[in-house]
Parts: sequence; structure tokens; C-alpha cells
Amino acid sequence: MKNVRIGGVPEHFNYSWYLALKQGHFKQKNIEVRWKDYFGGTGQMTKALRENEIDMAVILTEGIIKDITEGSPCKIIQVFVESPLIWGIHVAQDSRFKDLNSLKGQRAAISRYGSGSHLMAYLNAMKLKWNKASNLEFKVVKDLNGAVKSLSNKEADYFMWEKFTTKPLVDQKIFRRLGDCPTPWPCFVIAVRDEFIINEKETLRSVLNTINKITTSFKEIPEIDRIISERYQQKNEDVKVWLELTEWSQKNIDPATVEAVQDQLLQLNIISEKWTYNQLVTTL
Repeated sequence: MKNVRIGGVPEHFNYSWYLALKQGHFKQKNIEVRWKDYFGGTGQMTKALRENEIDMAVILTEGIIKDITEGSPCKIIQVFVESPLIWGIHVAQDSRFKDLNSLKGQRAAISRYGSGSHLMAYLNAMKLKWNKASNLEFKVVKDLNGAVKSLSNKEADYFMWEKFTTKPLVDQKIFRRLGDCPTPWPCFVIAVRDEFIINEKETLRSVLNTINKITTSFKEIPEIDRIISERYQQKNEDVKVWLELTEWSQKNIDPATVEAVQDQLLQLNIISEKWTYNQLVTTL
């Protein structure tokens, strides 16, 4: 039996992987999948990929492209979620900040450097026409729980995280959301270590075929909104909106998207140079 170690965030986007594991779909293909939740998000997963802690990750597009250009021995093999990620911009409920422009020059909580919360703070600054060099300051908080503590204790001023994941905290009046910042590209891709791609192509194809069958008809699963609502402690009406907005993919990322992501990262000085499509992406 082939062993595959996969990492991802413990969020509703990855429920299809849970289903595949629970229903034994991988074992039917003679594959033992070990899934690991990464509460720290993309920055934690890029580190895990580099250190050979996992073979593959369901990871934010901009985060893995940045890390590959910095030497991570990985390639993107497929888009997982085609639709943008909608980042909510949050402050503590009792915060003095009332609108997005009031956050200019304030401290952004981030899970870690190189994470989505870090990179999107730059994108948000550009969107609001802030001078990113002088208007961004960061406080590393590791994960969502760390952000709650940091904002509540006024150690940081705002925090960007996927809006449906943080919606329960808004409902509980722990966070207050001042606005949204969607990614201008598909949000999640599947990235794999080069060594694993070379040695386990057929295993990877089998893993992709298995998960793609589930995501193709994911929205048609009976009572999927109720199931996700209960599992991730979200309101059913919020889950229904999320399902309407979210589209999964069974295809690889296209050259134009890779170009657009790199152009944006280069403009923000997040990467120092652009890489070719084949240096970042491979087709099985």
C-alpha cells in the first residue's frame, strides 16, 4: 500500500478530503492517506513541505508560488478551488477602528510570515492605495486562536482570515468585520514535493482522480449544507451562501493565472523575480 501525507487547513473547503478518507476511497485504490490539519495555514504548510513533513498540500495559490520562487522543492499539480477566497478584514468588537481607512498604519495580525494573512495584507494595502512600506506593521499570532487573543489584548489591530471561517466569531461579537478583500485568482491549489512527483506519479494520479470525483458533485451531496454547518459550527444560511460562491476545479492552473499572480507579487515586492510556468507547475 502506498503512503501519502497530505496537509491542509481544517476548514470547510477541505471537507471533501474528510469524506474520501471516511468512506475509504483511497484505501480502495491501495493508498494510505494520512491527513494533517494545519491551523497555522499556508506559512506552516510551506515549512512542512520544505522539511518533508508532508508530501503534498492543499494550499493558497499566492503562498506556494512565493515559496517555490524562494527555493521550495515543489510544483503545483492542480487547482483545487477555482473561485476566489474572500478574506474578511476584522477588528476586535470593542476596537476604536470603524472603517478600513482607519487601519492605515496599524498593526496587522498574521499567522506567520509568508502566510496568506501576511500576503493579503499587502494586497489590501495596494487596493486601498496605502504606501505599503510605511503603512504595514505585523504581529505574528500563529493561528485564529492567537488572533483572537492578540486583537482582544490590543497587541494587534486587525486580522485578515477567510470570512466564513471567522463568521461565528463575528456572530459572537468577538470580532467585527470592516470589509472584505477577495483574491483576484483561484484560491487553493494542490502542491507536491518534486521528489514525490518523480517517484509516485501513478499514486498522485489516483489521489487526484479520487478527490476530483467527489468535488465534481460535492454540492449535490444530500444535506451537505447541514452537514458542513454542524461540523464547522457555522450558521446554515452562511454555509448556503458559501456553497453558492465556491467552485471546485479538476484542472491544472493555467499560464495566464500564474503570470497574473507573479505580476501582483512582484509589484508588491513580495517576490524578487518571476519564474517560468514550468518552474512552478507540472502536469502529471
